[in-house]
Amino acid sequence: MAERPGLVALFGSGETSASGRKIHDWLLDRLSQPIQVAVLETPAGFEPNSAQVAAHVADFFRHHLQNYRPQVTVVPARKRGTPFSPDDPAIVAPLLEANVVFMGPGSPTYAVRQLRDSLAWHTLVARHRLGAAVVVASAGLIAASARALPVYEIYKVGEDPHWHEGLDFFGPYGLSLVFVSHWNNREGGADLDTSRCFMGEARFEQLLALLPTDVTVVGIDEHTALVVDLEAETCRVMGRSGVTLLREGGEERFARGQAFPVSELGPFQRPEPQAGIPSEVWERVLAARRDEVAPAPSSDVLALVEEREAARARRDWAAADALRERIAALGWRVIDTPTGPSLQPLVEKPG
Repeated sequence: MAERPGLVALFGSGETSASGRKIHDWLLDRLSQPIQVAVLETPAGFEPNSAQVAAHVADFFRHHLQNYRPQVTVVPARKRGTPFSPDDPAIVAPLLEANVVFMGPGSPTYAVRQLRDSLAWHTLVARHRLGAAVVVASAGLIAASARALPVYEIYKVGEDPHWHEGLDFFGPYGLSLVFVSHWNNREGGADLDTSRCFMGEARFEQLLALLPTDVTVVGIDEHTALVVDLEAETCRVMGRSGVTLLREGGEERFARGQAFPVSELGPFQRPEPQAGIPSEVWERVLAARRDEVAPAPSSDVLALVEEREAARARRDWAAADALRERIAALGWRVIDTPTGPSLQPLVEKPG
């Protein structure tokens, strides 16, 4: 099978809200069964309750996306030099089988320190290059930038505006991107500008002046996601609001529902699949992938699914049930989702 990068969902916030569920639903519906989700705990690894933070996300996938029967595992890669190190193969192992990797709340700068050049990060990137979807939100989103915004250090501690080197997820694709979540935040009310991830417009102007001219800033509103399809070279704005691009030469705004070419983000290029990934990590991920490739449904199965959908549309439930059994006899289980039927291969064909 040819190497094709997976989808990337970039959340400005609301990744476990009702609006976020619709985006996850859209994403999971485009993946092969079984859905195996790995929740990377690293960004919150410094917090005493990091396990609970990750468990909350895991429960969201299990309960609010149960139509997909996701198998969800928390990856407790909390801190280097501890029994929960992101460099420990046993800790990182669930990433090898995941076709969805989630990285969310915590501290962006902590996440960068713990993940840069780690086994966990190289494995995540390799899985994505081979088709796994990556979902980042909050601290995970900012950490994935070429330059990471030190939110807490500036907003809470009072340090002068500055940037940290980020994990640069999109760098190998020729894109120098800085992600800013909570772009339209208004928690400060009339007295305090908390937009631009709590920096405010005036302070964010100072931050912009510190960035190289080739950087594109991607501001993602709350309860909104930018879904990037690197294979199709397209971007789609989903959720409640919009996405703002700041680059040399001006600002451009894309509203929810709009799509645009990935070239709007910068000089897009396709890297070699293994680019930047240690050979031993790549081989390990390839070996795991050979065991996960699922068969594709035949044209006969797909025709029966369409026939069943027609029966359901005319409320002929008996015919729909009979067609479900015929599909099962061919080795496939039909899973009805809000966006339509999904197919999951049975372990063994009946009979």
